[in-house]
Amino acid sequence: MLKRIVAMPPKSYLCRKCIDMKNNIIIVLVCLLLSSIATAQEFNDFFSDKTLRVDYIFSGNQDKQYISLDELSQLPSWAGRRHNLSDLPLKGNGEIEMKDKKTGTIIYRTSFSTLFQEWLTTDEAKSISKGFENTYLLPYPLLAVDIKVSLKDSRGNVTTSLTHTVDPTDILIHKRGTDDIAPHRYIIKNGTPEDCIDVVILGEGYTKNELDTFYIDAQKACENILSYEPFKSFKNKFNFIAVASESKDSGVSTPGKGIWKNTIFNSHFNTFYSDRYLTTRQVKAIHNVIADIPYEHIIILANTKKYGGGGIYNSFTLTTAHHESFLPVVVHEFGHSFAGLADEYFYEQDVFSDTYPFDVEPWEQNITTLVNFEEKWKDMLPDNIPIPTAPNSKEPYKIGVYEGGGYSAKGIYRPAFNCRMRTNNATTFCPVCQRAIKRMIKFYTDK
Repeated sequence: MLKRIVAMPPKSYLCRKCIDMKNNIIIVLVCLLLSSIATAQEFNDFFSDKTLRVDYIFSGNQDKQYISLDELSQLPSWAGRRHNLSDLPLKGNGEIEMKDKKTGTIIYRTSFSTLFQEWLTTDEAKSISKGFENTYLLPYPLLAVDIKVSLKDSRGNVTTSLTHTVDPTDILIHKRGTDDIAPHRYIIKNGTPEDCIDVVILGEGYTKNELDTFYIDAQKACENILSYEPFKSFKNKFNFIAVASESKDSGVSTPGKGIWKNTIFNSHFNTFYSDRYLTTRQVKAIHNVIADIPYEHIIILANTKKYGGGGIYNSFTLTTAHHESFLPVVVHEFGHSFAGLADEYFYEQDVFSDTYPFDVEPWEQNITTLVNFEEKWKDMLPDNIPIPTAPNSKEPYKIGVYEGGGYSAKGIYRPAFNCRMRTNNATTFCPVCQRAIKRMIKFYTDK
């Protein structure tokens, strides 16, 4: 009996213990509630409903690169994400990090790729220095922040960086978007900029008399993109806006044929002396046109029948609108600029490539060097799939590890025998590309 009584705590002790447990539970619940509230209000804690547009000049050559701050602008609203603020959507070839200056807390991050970094791989960059415009959209801070922008090489090493302070009350921050709104119309509108991904479609080389044709082309581009999975399943997550950007001349420049046009964005073929590579270095001009329209991603349609285009992650898609392959090409290039997908095509004679070192895993989700295949699509492979997977005209495997991709016939592998990121006759994105696109959509829109 004595042992039994000693083993049982007094009644008063049990009551105090119960009270303490209840108090602890209440404290935990309150902390969880406060934490969820803090998370929900995180954007409003650090930012206002405006955009900080930061214009940089990336310059240099293969030996040395530089980053210079060009201009700061304030846009009237913020169309970007309000969650996952301190997370990177992808690694990319460059990164922007914004810190609260007082506490050092990272309050926003994003990533990108650039035409400048592509140019650095050319022979021209061995002997001459050039500068390229680059523009990025950041949420507008309530208080002073430190912004660090970094460029990386093909091995993921930082080659140069710049850190600068932004005071949101700085009188030299250019307030844009206060003039007349550019003529535009929503092709599809599923919600507010806060709830949806806003994609603007601009025209290049359309004269005033050709703007009706531009709107038709923009409609086709929008409908075609949204006909591909997973864009089709997430159609309600997008707003598409066609912006009538007028050029003096019809068509675009083709330096290889001695043709130069006076167009609003000064785009041209023969970028890096490649006949079909259509790009522009006038990035600020693009953003100036749409300063008063909520936007996150940019598609530019060129008024020409010549084949070509280009897409740069977190920068823009630019493609020709009147070539017979217009529709599959605009989808392919949007795969680059929106989701950071790599090209899956390759050249048979190109055994080695400077673009992707074979001993480093690329950051793009749809190619691999097998250095760290676990972080790619290994989890999606069915049992007994050989790695690498031998090509077969009958395509026995929906997902495999096919050699050839990222411009190289050897050493780089793609997930499907064919895909929208490889050829124009592919009718779908492969399952790996679809997963990558879906992840990006959810990153921008899930709360």
